[in-house]
Amino acid sequence: MNETLATVLVGIFGITGSLLLLSSALAMFRVRDSLSRINVFSPATGLGMPLIVVAAYVFDLHASGFDWVSLLMAVVAVLCLIIVSSVASNTLARSAVLSGQPVFRKTSPNRLAQPPVGAEDVDPDTDRP
Repeated sequence: MNETLATVLVGIFGITGSLLLLSSALAMFRVRDSLSRINVFSPATGLGMPLIVVAAYVFDLHASGFDWVSLLMAVVAVLCLIIVSSVASNTLARSAVLSGQPVFRKTSPNRLAQPPVGAEDVDPDTDRP
């Protein structure tokens, strides 16, 4: 593989994956409830991390040539990241709902608008319901 092509591909995949992770991390500060935070971080784990794995594979491909074991490890890593991120997001969302975490009233669509018994929906800006 041409060195310039390898450098460009590693840069594109690595920077794109890193920017997805960074934008998701910054967006987590803007959302108000746990369900929205889980929703914001899902693209980072489902797309950002696999892009970084692909960048590492392209770098390894350029540095040491094609190897079936390296390709298999990259494919398994990407599949595991996708599976684990979807299962983890689902589990975290279920635990947030079952624990009674309030959903911010401006979350749209807000199908969980009624807080569980004993929980109160409080606006964090004014500390009032």
